[in-house]
Amino acid sequence: MSLHITTFDGASALSDFRKAQILPRLVDISPHILGLSARFVHLVATQTRLDAHQHQTLEALLSYGEPYGGASDGPLVVVCPRMGTVSPWASKATDIAHNCGFHLRRIERLTEYRLTMKSGLLGTATLSAAQWTQVAALLHDRMTESALSDRGEAAALFNALEPAPMAQVDVLGGGRTALEDANTEWGLALADDEIDYLVTAFQGLKRNPTDVELMMFAQANSEHCRHKIFNAEFTIDGVAQDKSLFGMIRNTHQHSPQHTVVAYSDNASVMEGHRVERFVARAGSPGAAYQAEKATHHVLMKVETHNHPTAISPFPGASTGAGGEIRDEGATGRGSKPKAGLSGFTVSKLWDGLSDQPDGKPEHIASPLQIMTEGPLGGAAFNNEFGRPNLLGYFREYEQTVDGVLRGYHKPIMIAGGLGQIDADQTQKIQFPAGSLLIQLGGPGMRIGMGGSAASSMATGTNAANLDFDSVQRGNPEIERRAQEVINHCWAQGAGNPILAIHDVGAGGLSNAFPELSNDAGRGARFDLRAVPLEESGLAPKEIWSNESQERYVMAIAPASLAQFTAFCERERCPFAVIGVATEERQLVLAEERLPIDPDLRGPTGCAEDGSPRCARDDESTVFLRDDESAAVTRSDESGALTRASDSSPTVIASAARQSPSMPVNMPMDVLLGKPPKMHRDVTSVARQSPAMDLTGINLQQAVIDVLSHPTVASKRFLITIGDRAVGGLTHRDQMVGPWQVPVADVAVTLADYQGFAGEAMSLGERTPLACLNAAASGRMAVAEAITNLLAAPIELPRVKLSANWMAACGEPGEDAALYETVKAVGMELCPALDISIPVGKDSLSMRTQWTAQGQTRQVTSPVSLIITAFATLPDVRGTLTPQLNADVEDSSLLLIDLGHGQNRMGGSILGQVLNQFGDRVPDLDTAQDLVNLVKAVNMLRSQGLLLAYHDRSDGGLLAAVAEMAFAGHVGVALNVDLLVTAGDGIGDSHADHGDAKNWASQISARREEQTLKALFNEELGVVVQVRTADRSAVLQVLREHGLSKYSHVIGKTRPASSTMGHGQGALSVWRDAKEIFSAQLEDLHQVWDSVSWKIARERDNPLCADAEHAAAGLASDPGMHVSLSFDPALNVAAPFLNLARPQVAILREQGVNSHVEMAYAFHTAGFEAHDVHMTDLQSGRARLADFKGLVACGGFSYGDTLGAGIGWARSITFNPALADQFKGFFDRPDTFGLGVCNGCQMFAELADIIPGAQAWPRFTTNQSERFEARLSMVEVLESPSLFLQGMAGSRLPIAVAHGEGYANFKHRGSAAQAIAAMRFVDNTGAATEQYPFNPNGSAGGLTAVTTADGRFTAMMPHPERVFRNLQMSWTSGDINTSSPWLRLWQNARQWVG
Repeated sequence: MSLHITTFDGASALSDFRKAQILPRLVDISPHILGLSARFVHLVATQTRLDAHQHQTLEALLSYGEPYGGASDGPLVVVCPRMGTVSPWASKATDIAHNCGFHLRRIERLTEYRLTMKSGLLGTATLSAAQWTQVAALLHDRMTESALSDRGEAAALFNALEPAPMAQVDVLGGGRTALEDANTEWGLALADDEIDYLVTAFQGLKRNPTDVELMMFAQANSEHCRHKIFNAEFTIDGVAQDKSLFGMIRNTHQHSPQHTVVAYSDNASVMEGHRVERFVARAGSPGAAYQAEKATHHVLMKVETHNHPTAISPFPGASTGAGGEIRDEGATGRGSKPKAGLSGFTVSKLWDGLSDQPDGKPEHIASPLQIMTEGPLGGAAFNNEFGRPNLLGYFREYEQTVDGVLRGYHKPIMIAGGLGQIDADQTQKIQFPAGSLLIQLGGPGMRIGMGGSAASSMATGTNAANLDFDSVQRGNPEIERRAQEVINHCWAQGAGNPILAIHDVGAGGLSNAFPELSNDAGRGARFDLRAVPLEESGLAPKEIWSNESQERYVMAIAPASLAQFTAFCERERCPFAVIGVATEERQLVLAEERLPIDPDLRGPTGCAEDGSPRCARDDESTVFLRDDESAAVTRSDESGALTRASDSSPTVIASAARQSPSMPVNMPMDVLLGKPPKMHRDVTSVARQSPAMDLTGINLQQAVIDVLSHPTVASKRFLITIGDRAVGGLTHRDQMVGPWQVPVADVAVTLADYQGFAGEAMSLGERTPLACLNAAASGRMAVAEAITNLLAAPIELPRVKLSANWMAACGEPGEDAALYETVKAVGMELCPALDISIPVGKDSLSMRTQWTAQGQTRQVTSPVSLIITAFATLPDVRGTLTPQLNADVEDSSLLLIDLGHGQNRMGGSILGQVLNQFGDRVPDLDTAQDLVNLVKAVNMLRSQGLLLAYHDRSDGGLLAAVAEMAFAGHVGVALNVDLLVTAGDGIGDSHADHGDAKNWASQISARREEQTLKALFNEELGVVVQVRTADRSAVLQVLREHGLSKYSHVIGKTRPASSTMGHGQGALSVWRDAKEIFSAQLEDLHQVWDSVSWKIARERDNPLCADAEHAAAGLASDPGMHVSLSFDPALNVAAPFLNLARPQVAILREQGVNSHVEMAYAFHTAGFEAHDVHMTDLQSGRARLADFKGLVACGGFSYGDTLGAGIGWARSITFNPALADQFKGFFDRPDTFGLGVCNGCQMFAELADIIPGAQAWPRFTTNQSERFEARLSMVEVLESPSLFLQGMAGSRLPIAVAHGEGYANFKHRGSAAQAIAAMRFVDNTGAATEQYPFNPNGSAGGLTAVTTADGRFTAMMPHPERVFRNLQMSWTSGDINTSSPWLRLWQNARQWVG
C-alpha cells in the first residue's frame, strides 16, 4: 500500500522558561550553543494525495498553540515517536480527524529542535557528531522516542514492518538446554523447576513449544503474576514453617470475615457498603435521562505497585501503574466503577546521594530526582484524564547504610490504589457457558510492555536495557475512560447486564487475561489471533498475544447480548472485538483461523484508516470492508483466503498467510495455569545490629530545620496540586486542610452519593526504614500508622479492611526470613488482635538494584517494605477531624497520647537520617490492645464534641506533627516537654524538682538536651489532639477509662491572636524547666517545610510560579480563604417551579469529559430533567438539540486537549456542516441557555463565532505555570447579565479549579475590552489578582468566566458542579449539613426558564 505523506508545520513547542531550563545543559555539551527553539511538525498519511480544500481544512485543524518564531537554520534534531510505534498523541489526533470527517490513515507529530550557534569572522560554529548525539540524548526519551537528523526520515514511522516468524524451541531434540537458552535470550525469567516442568509437559505432549506458548507461560507464572514466594513452603533456620506467607494473610480473613464480600478471588476486594441514591442515565433507554433510584452499593478496594517500570521511565511507569489499578477496580465482579485514587513513592536520596555520584546507578534507570519530578506527573495525568480524584498519597526518601548493608530505593516503590463502587447484585462473576463470546474492549495492541511481568520479577539493572525498555507500557487514559463508560452502561442494566464476567488486561497482556477469564469459569477457549486489534505493524504472534498494551479489558458475553453491547461501544466510540469463544473442552487454542461462530457476531474491531469498521487484522496491507459490503463470506479453494462475494470483484478480508492452520498455542489449560512444583524456600535469618544514636552536642534549632526540610517530612504540595481532587463531586476530605489549604490531612474521605452523609475513608501507613533492624516491628508500625491516620474519620475498627503491599529483596541474606517474620507478625498476631482483615494486596519481591561499575558489582538493597492502605465505610462522614488547630478557641491545650509508653526509641527516625545514624532500637506497637483502646477513646471523645483537632505522630516525631497542625491553623503553639523528658513515668519520678534536686536540670543539662531531642523527634506511635482547656479534665477521664492516661500528657497550649498571652503568637516554641529553649516564627518554619516542594517545582514547572507559591507559603499576613455572600443561600429561588414540568437539559459529552454526572445532579436538584447526550447521539440522530431547553458542555479532557484546549471538540462541530447548523440553531433560539465549564468553557470559546454575543470571548490556553492546576481557589462573582449568576454579584467564596489551559488569551481572538466578565479570581484579601497561586492560570484581571449580553450563555473555568454541597468543600465556613452557595447557579437557571 502506498501512502501519501503531507507535512504541516505547527506551533512553538517550547516556552521561554523551558528553553532556559534546557540551555545550560546544552552549553555543557558545547559552549558554542547560544539558543534553542522548537516547533511541532505534523505528518498526515493518506491513501490519496490531498486536494487543495482538504489541505486547507487539515491545516486549520492542526492550527493550535503559539505561532513559531524561532530559528530556521542551525543544527537540527527531530524527535519522533520510537520507530515502529504509534504515539498516544497520534491515536487521539487521528480519531479527532475522523470525527471531523477526514479520511486519513494517521496523523503523527514530531518536535523539531533548532540550535543557534555562535558565529564570528571565521563562520558559524558547528556540532561534532559526538556532540549531536549528546544533544539528541538530552532532547528525547530513548524509551519512547527516536532522534533523527532530518524530518524526512520520520516518514519511516508509516512503513509497514514485517512480523518476525513464530519460533519453536526444540525441547524434543535439545531437551532442557534448548529451553535454558531461550529463557536467557527472551528474558523469560523461568525458574529451574519451571523449566523442568515445561520440558516434561511438552515431551508428554510429544511436540515442541512455540515462542508464543513460552512467553505466555513465563508471564502467567512469573513471580509478579503467580506470587510463587508468597505461596511457597518455608524452612527458616532449619525449622519448617506450617503456613505459607499467603496462608498467614488469609488467616486475617478467616479470623475476621465480617463486612467482607469478596476477598482474594477477584481483581479487587469488596466490602459492605451503603444503601444509596444512585443517579444514572441508562444508555438505550428513551432519551437517556438521568434517574435517581435506591440501590445498595458495596465498596471496592485495591492497591497495586508499578516499581520496575517507574524505575525505567518514570512518567509512563507511574501513569500506567495508575491505569492498571483503575482497570482492576472497573473489572471486578460483572463490572464496577472506580471512584477515588491514591499514589505513593519511595526513592533513594533526591540530592547528594549515591545516584549523584559517578556510576552511582545503572545507566538506563532514572535517578531518584527524575522519578519524583516525572513520576508523580504521570500518575496524576492518568487520574486527571480518566476522571478519578487522587485524594491520598505518601512520599519517602531513604538511603542509608545499616549494619554493613546499603539500603535504599534505586528501584523505587510506586503504588497506585483506590476505592470504587459496585452494585451489590453484581459482585460475583457468572461461570459462563460454552459458546459465550470472549471480547476485548478498549485500545489496540502495540509493541510495548513485552515481558513486563518477567522484567518486574528481576533485580533492577540486571536485565538488558532493550528488554527493560520493551517492558514498559504507555498510557492512554482517554481510551480507558471510554471503556469504563461502556462498563458503566453494562452494570447499570442490572439483571440485564450483558457482561457475564470481566478481567483487566495487565501483566502478560491477552495471554494472561483471556486464559484466566476462561479458567475461572471452568472453560477452555479458542481464539483467533487475526481478530486482535492492532495499531502497529510487524508484530510477531508472541507480540500480538503477550504485549501489555494498556487500556484493555476482556469479558464474556452471551451471543444474544452482542447487539446491545455493540450499541454501547459505538455510542462511546470504544473499540472492541470478538477474539474468542468459550469451549467445553479445557483446551487453550490460539489459531490463525476464523472462529467457529456466525461472522455477524464478530463485531467491529476499531476503525480503519478511512474510518470504516475494521473486520479483521492482517498486516499494514489489510483491506477493510465498508458498510455496504454485506454479502456472505466465503473461502477461496485456491488461496485459502476469506473473501466477501459482491457484484464487483471479491474483497479480501484476511490474507491466506494469516489463514494458515498453524496454531501458536494449543495446550491444555492445566499446563498453563496448573500448579508447577511448589516452591520451597530454605532460608536463614540474620540478626541486625546498630549502635545507639549519639545526640551529644546536637543543636535543637538545626535539628528542627533539618527534620522539617527532609523530603519525607516536608510539604508534599508538589505532589498534590497536580492532581484533580474534586472530579466526581463525591470528595469530602482530600490532602489539603483549612483556609490556607495546607497539605497535612491524615485521611481521605469520600461520599457514597450526592444526597446523604454516608461515605468511605482510606489512609496509608508505612515505616519501611525500621525494617533495616527489625522487620516485624516495621510491619506492626505500618498497620498501626494506617489505623491512627484513619482514626481522623469516625471509623469502627471491625469495619476496617487493609490492603497490604509487600516488598522485599528475596534471595538476599536474611531478607526472606525477615519477610516471613513480618507477615507472621501482621497476619497471625496483630490483625487478629485488632479484629481486622487483609482481603487484598500485592507483592514485589525483587527490591534490589544491581549493576557493574569499573568491573565491580554494586548493589542497593531495599529493606522489607510493607505499605498498608486502610479502608473503612462510614455511616456519617461529618465527624471527620483534621490537623488544623482551631484558632477561634482562646484557651486550648494539646495532648499527646503516647502508645510508645515513653520509650523514645529513635531507630530509623528522620533525625537519625539527617545525622547519618540509625539507632539501636526502633519504635514498635508493643501492645495491640493499646491501639484498640485508642480507637474507642477517640471515638468517644469525638461523639462528645471534645476534640478540636487531631493528628498522628509519625515521621519527624512530635515536633513535626505539632508544626503541621500549627501551619494548618496559622496559630502559635507553646510546647512543654517537661513531662516527656523524665526518666520514669512522671509521677513516681525520683527527679522531682524539690530539695537537693532543685538544681538538677542544670546539673545534668547535656542529658536533658538529649532527652529533649528524643522527646521531640522520636517516631513512636501516638496522636496529638487539641482540646479546650476547660474540657481537659473530661478528656483525661475518658483516656483513663480506656487505660491510656498513664502515657497521655498535656504537652502545650495554643497561642491564638485572641489569647491574653501575647508571647508566642505566630510562633512555635519549646519550653523545658520553665525556660523557652527554642522559638521560631511559623512563617519561617513553614518556608523551611515548603523548601522541597519549591525546589522540585522550580525544576518541573515555571520557576517564576514556583517562586511565587513558595513566597506565599505560610505568610503570616495571609488571612486565608473566606466566604462573603451577597445573598441568602438558604433561599431557593427555584422553589416555586419544582412542582412544575422539568425542562430538559442536555448534559453534553465528548471523549474525555468527566464531570457530567455531578453536573447532571446539580441540574436535577434544581428541577431540571438532565439527559446524557454524547456527541455520537447528535451525529447519529439519536438526539437533537431542538428537543432541549438547555445545553451544558462539561469539564474534563477533550481527547486530552490534543489539538489545544477544547479545539478538537469544537472543530468536530464546526467541520461538520450538519452539526454546525444544529448548534447554531440552538444558540439562535431565544428560549435556550447554555453553560460551558472547564473543557466545556474552552469549547464554548472556540464556538464563539456562532454564539450570539460571544464574539469578544478569548481563547483559553496553557496556564502560566505550564502545568495542570488542581486547587480550591477564591473567586468573586461580578455584576453581569449571566442568568446563572443573578443576585450573586459581589459574593466571594472558594470554588474547585482543575485545568491545564485556563489562561484567558486575547492575543489571537476576542477583545478584553468588550468581553463581559462574570467571575474573577481574587486573593485571600478579596482583591482581584493575577498572582500565582491565588490565580492558578494567570489571566489578566483574574478573569475566569465570561457571558453574553443577554446572559443566556456563560463559560467558566472553575467547577461549581463539584462543590454544590458544603460537604464537598475542602474548606468552607458554611454549614456542612446544607447545600453550598454555588447551588444558586442552577436554581437561577430554573427560575429563568420559568
